[in-house]
Amino acid sequence: MSTRTRRRLLALVPATALAVAAVPAIAGSTTTDDTQAARQAVVGGKARSVILLIGDGMGDSEITIARNYQVGAAGRLAMDTLPLTGEYTTYAVTQGDPSRPDYVTDSAASGSGWATGTKTYNGAISVDAYGKPVTTVLERAKAAGYRTGDVTTAELQDATPAVLGAHVVSRDCKGPDAMAECPTNDKVNGGAGSIAEQLVQTRPDLMLGGGSAYFDQTVKAGRFRGLTVAQQAQVAGYQVVRTADDLAAASWRKPILGTFATGNMDLEWVGPTPTPANTPAQECAVNTARTATQPHLSDMADTAIKALDRQSAGQRKGFFLQIEGASIDKQDHAANPCGQIGETVEFDKAVKVALGYQRTHPDTLVVVTADHGHTSQIVEAGSTTTGVTATLTTHDGAPMTVSYATTAVPGSQQHTGTEVRIAAAGPQAANVLGVTNQTDLNTTMRRALGLL
Repeated sequence: MSTRTRRRLLALVPATALAVAAVPAIAGSTTTDDTQAARQAVVGGKARSVILLIGDGMGDSEITIARNYQVGAAGRLAMDTLPLTGEYTTYAVTQGDPSRPDYVTDSAASGSGWATGTKTYNGAISVDAYGKPVTTVLERAKAAGYRTGDVTTAELQDATPAVLGAHVVSRDCKGPDAMAECPTNDKVNGGAGSIAEQLVQTRPDLMLGGGSAYFDQTVKAGRFRGLTVAQQAQVAGYQVVRTADDLAAASWRKPILGTFATGNMDLEWVGPTPTPANTPAQECAVNTARTATQPHLSDMADTAIKALDRQSAGQRKGFFLQIEGASIDKQDHAANPCGQIGETVEFDKAVKVALGYQRTHPDTLVVVTADHGHTSQIVEAGSTTTGVTATLTTHDGAPMTVSYATTAVPGSQQHTGTEVRIAAAGPQAANVLGVTNQTDLNTTMRRALGLL
């Protein structure tokens, strides 16, 4: 970015939009002048590495709920401290007609948007509105000589991690035994295979998450017929690890495939179930049923960053890494406020890890965003709604009532079509300012890595 362009940008953007988040001790305004910090943050140039952190379903409401509960209304989460913040729109398009918007996206369409730079339909994994594969930012980075990684608390075959390294017409085609909705992608019909197979074939240097059930399915055609997908990965040079201890002992010198649950990984927190009549005010609790064999998201983030950093040591090009906090969305669907908050807090710990790395590696672009908004809303304390509510006692010692009201319980709560936060630090971070689109994130990351 030229000096002239930078000056024009700073002149156009209000100082409040560029302010670095302060952490006041008590509620009220801050007198901190962050103008100089904002000026230093508006830098162009090329990044050596990019770390993209996705809070699935983490709209502004979900962030506020977690902030109030964990650090109080006047506190700030790690994700609140990134110097440059904007909003982006998330809409999908209609299958077969990309000129017609679908205002409420799912994770597959939204993820495909930032992964490929192309809008698509709900359920699509990095194919366009007509089902044609579109090259992803991870594939481009790998081809250009960058190390690559993909981390999630969901199944690795779930929508957000899948969009980086697979191309199928339906997000449900996760393994060789689940290809009914993707006949053209099925290996038995000459296609590239299921999401699990394609992820291994794309060969990121590191993949960590759940979904071992799909990696344990048997390949039905081609060179690896008769092997499980996990065995195919081992042939491709992967270390296949299944526990936190295995991960800690793994060598960074070889690709790592870590699957720590058959499906999605376990929740961090548990708490009250919302009801039509609300609940007594109470606090969340650690999920004691969570198995110690599963690493936490912040642990996986730390391992991934260190491994990719070591793999790329001494090289001009660093790495591209995506880290997803997946069950913010899943617990919003389930109308589970403590489950949702616990996953957001753990995701924020992963953000802190990434920002710690960025402080010592300023040539790293860190982006924190969401794929779509969700249902949960803060309503008047102690009140009821047409849905279900639960009241929690927050860090402030005050009651906070959370409502879920888009679907009758026990049905799954719905996504919303709202724009969502995007924040960034490092080279090209200024491109998140204002109101952008999730496809613009693809351009920002590719520009940062010199892939345009």
